[in-house]
Amino acid sequence: MKALRYHGERDIRHESMDDPVLQSDRDIIVKVDACSICGSDLHIYHGHGYSDDIGFCVGHEAVGEVVEVGRGVQQLKSGDKVMIPAAVGCGACRHCLSGVVNLCENNASGCYGLSNKLQGSQAEAVRVPAGDVNAVKMPDGVTAEQALMMTDALATAWYGARMADIVPGSSVAVVGLGPIGLMAVDSAYLMGAHVVYAIDPIAERRALAEQSGAIALHPDEAMDRIKQDTHGRKLDSAIEVVGQDKTVDFALRLVRPRGTVSVIGVQQSRRFAFPLERAFAQGLTFRTGTCSVPEELPALFALVQSGRLHPERYISHRLPLSRGEEAYRLFEAREAGALKMVLIPD
Repeated sequence: MKALRYHGERDIRHESMDDPVLQSDRDIIVKVDACSICGSDLHIYHGHGYSDDIGFCVGHEAVGEVVEVGRGVQQLKSGDKVMIPAAVGCGACRHCLSGVVNLCENNASGCYGLSNKLQGSQAEAVRVPAGDVNAVKMPDGVTAEQALMMTDALATAWYGARMADIVPGSSVAVVGLGPIGLMAVDSAYLMGAHVVYAIDPIAERRALAEQSGAIALHPDEAMDRIKQDTHGRKLDSAIEVVGQDKTVDFALRLVRPRGTVSVIGVQQSRRFAFPLERAFAQGLTFRTGTCSVPEELPALFALVQSGRLHPERYISHRLPLSRGEEAYRLFEAREAGALKMVLIPD
């Protein structure tokens, strides 16, 4: 089959690799109908921590059709249309069965496309371990593109907003307006936020946030504007979606005493000098962690089916998988309005 494979820093190649095969009676094989590039895929693209493992297929967001099932699979059959959440678990323990696969009690949690241990989904086909749990039937009333956005991006945005303690009337900042940040703006409003400040240096992304009703600000003006609007009180919550030390610190400075900061940006440094004394003095709540997609899906299915969320509107490009190398370059450079890049196997 054809797949996008990692060969080093900024070296993603569209090339042949072995077809996936069942490795367990509980596995399934899915023919990929569409996959997409996540912001965290850029960490791999930049070579962060992967120099000793090359040749693996990248990607962790996909939808497709089941084409083969192991003898132990009970809930799925060939022909079923499924979405493949970004991470996997053993599919048998208490946490996996409740949807929290990143807390798998059998140490089987993992993410597609980080190494040769579990091949990614930017390919013509992918093996899904413990398919009954780690693949989800596409629900009625949800399009393939909407389902694709829910395999990681929308679920992470919703999780980040949930962790921010948003209640009706809340004032919220979203720091970073990539696809997940823009979806976090929408999520904050659905949770009842009275006002959302959307902060990013890219004008086109700020314009999209304004379409959702947010007050869109450049980072250089955000602090002064927020202090002015709130008469110095600052905000109830902040959602950080970048993953850099400076943006985490910035988010911590945007909230009022006893405010909440939710950090969902994948961290790019191994150590962050957390301002514990200031956070302690102000009684701040600080939350971070990885979203477990299945945990968020029940709420998201209802919101998408009812038309209250439209995550597909943040898809900027639809390209054949064979142009995956180009898609990565555009996404990294933020060129041509690049937001969510969807790839379709040729």
